[in-house]
Amino acid sequence: MNTIIKVCGMTDAENIRAVEELGVDMIGFIFYPKSPRCICQMPEYLPVKAKRVGVFVNETKENIHMYVDRFGLDYVQLHGNESPEYCRTLKNSGLRIIKAFSILYPKDLLIVSDYQGICDYYLFDTRSTNYGGSGKQFDWNILYRYNGNTPFLLSGGINSYSARALHDYHHSRMIGTDINSRFESSPGIKDVERIERFIKDLKG
Repeated sequence: MNTIIKVCGMTDAENIRAVEELGVDMIGFIFYPKSPRCICQMPEYLPVKAKRVGVFVNETKENIHMYVDRFGLDYVQLHGNESPEYCRTLKNSGLRIIKAFSILYPKDLLIVSDYQGICDYYLFDTRSTNYGGSGKQFDWNILYRYNGNTPFLLSGGINSYSARALHDYHHSRMIGTDINSRFESSPGIKDVERIERFIKDLKG
């Protein structure tokens, strides 16, 4: 059931508070130094109702644990080339894992089965030259070839006008959507009204 709404790449305390009040389920914080949405310092407000997700790219396990403790993260989202063994070690230490996969062609799904049983969720995003989001959408029909047991979030170029297409898209393992750059007034600052309209359209 497509119900989870995750807003990623947030940096500002009041913006975080306003987005959380819309009833979103997860709020993502990016700890990748090369991202324009990298959270450089602890904001004065962190979500208390929405789950806190930390986004990392090929980070050391020690640093991940440090950020989990410091920010009280509920999930760790891995956006790099993290191996199944790496993910298993983090899971065995008690962390909940979201593993992101970049999709452009059907063959990009072949690697996913290696992570079966290790991750709580997958996140399917558009493949780009950089780690993280591209703001572009991939062909969701590719995901009909995915028949694993791990539920997934759909990401990549989802914007205010995607609600109808998301309504019409059905996959038994899809449990939500991840939105980011297409809902911003500037990098790391979300347009609260645009997100509110999107949620209403999605639920309507």
